[in-house]
Amino acid sequence: MGVTIKDIAKLANVSHTTVSRALNNSPYINEETKSKIKALAKELHYVPNYNAKSLVLLKSYVIGVFFSSISDGTTDTFFHEIIKGINKVIDKEYNLVIRGIDDYKYFHQIDKTNFDGIIAVSQRKTDDEFIKDVIEKEIPIVVINRHVETPNIVNIMSNDTYGVYEAVDYFIKNNHKKIAIIGGNKEFESSVYRKEGYVRALKDNNIPLNEEYMISGKYNLESGYENMKKLIALEDKPTAVFCSNDDIAVGAMKAVFESNLNVPNDISIIGFDDSNFCKYVTPTLTSVRKDSLAMSEYGGINLLNIIKNREVNKEKVYIESKLIVRESVKHLKLES
Repeated sequence: MGVTIKDIAKLANVSHTTVSRALNNSPYINEETKSKIKALAKELHYVPNYNAKSLVLLKSYVIGVFFSSISDGTTDTFFHEIIKGINKVIDKEYNLVIRGIDDYKYFHQIDKTNFDGIIAVSQRKTDDEFIKDVIEKEIPIVVINRHVETPNIVNIMSNDTYGVYEAVDYFIKNNHKKIAIIGGNKEFESSVYRKEGYVRALKDNNIPLNEEYMISGKYNLESGYENMKKLIALEDKPTAVFCSNDDIAVGAMKAVFESNLNVPNDISIIGFDDSNFCKYVTPTLTSVRKDSLAMSEYGGINLLNIIKNREVNKEKVYIESKLIVRESVKHLKLES
């Protein structure tokens, strides 16, 4: 059997209540006593019993990470980066429970006895019902990845629109004018933000919009593959294609190669997310880096501050995207 608070209390010649308060940094215990008790706990390899602790403090020691969907539209890279960032900053006494909002028909299981706090990794407006329910139940919440209208809430997102604008502008600086886009899941707001960046860049450079070049897809390999086939089949096919994530881009590259064409000599491609594999495909993939790690770390830190009743900044926060240039874009020579 492991060392208990009562064991430490006996050795320190104090009450078990004093030990409990010292280990929880209570302001009612002086620093000398705290240091003595913490040192003793460390020497004895004391491990807190969080089940017992949760009953005393009415805490679950569980933080929920709720994605809009885990099975539809959430790529492995994005999922991994979000969980990695949150796990890096969350205190080790907390357990992470990961779910999809779309797994719940009703939200009665989401309450303060089950969750000390929630990070909503939101992709679509329909998540607002879940967010509202959490707020009404007074569970601390941080929303990342999407702008929400709900006031007085910590809301952190990536500036996807700027990132795509920079990508399309890079195509244009390399003399491309026939520029297409393969979008992501149409119900995800990231698809809207990214298309907005695409449209704005073309308009700012006086390039007419071509409806045939704007395709709505899904955030997966198959969508990139099938939709690139459609673009290649056009009588006036594009010379450059922006893909709304890297999975789409890799699927698109396969379609190009199967059509006996070449990336970038025949069709240039840019992706989004800057996934780890971008450096290992051939040619290496130019992509917009979405700093999901920074977004999730900041979200985790803010949630802990809310749980611990510390001051937090509740203004909207945008994490900037950045274009990472590699080998998948060709510089076209201007026609004389």
